Amino acid sequence: MCLFCKIINREIPSNIILENEDFLAFHDINPKAPVHILVIPKMHVESFHEVSGEVMNGITPFIQEVAKELSLDKNGYRVITNIGEDGGQEVKHLHFHVLGGAKLAWSHLSDAHPKEMI
Repeated sequence: MCLFCKIINREIPSNIILENEDFLAFHDINPKAPVHILVIPKMHVESFHEVSGEVMNGITPFIQEVAKELSLDKNGYRVITNIGEDGGQEVKHLHFHVLGGAKLAWSHLSDAHPKEMI
């Protein structure tokens, strides 16, 4: 069972912001912005590459509700999902980072030499 499934099952504690039958939002333990929330589906989906339109149809308004709950909707926020190893995905469970609370800058996007593309 993955880390996020354990959080969903309350086997690992988390600082929950919002929850409904299908989705969970909680504070990231290693924040990259003044507000850094993770939003996950309760159903295990490995990544954005495998997610169904039905799940996306539900998670979109849930993320918007999280942003409103934290007043991020007033000045703006960023939503990011990482896909696979090269995309920076560390937990193999679909999750969206919701970042805000400050004017967010883009730091470098690559930590290594580019791979040759086919």
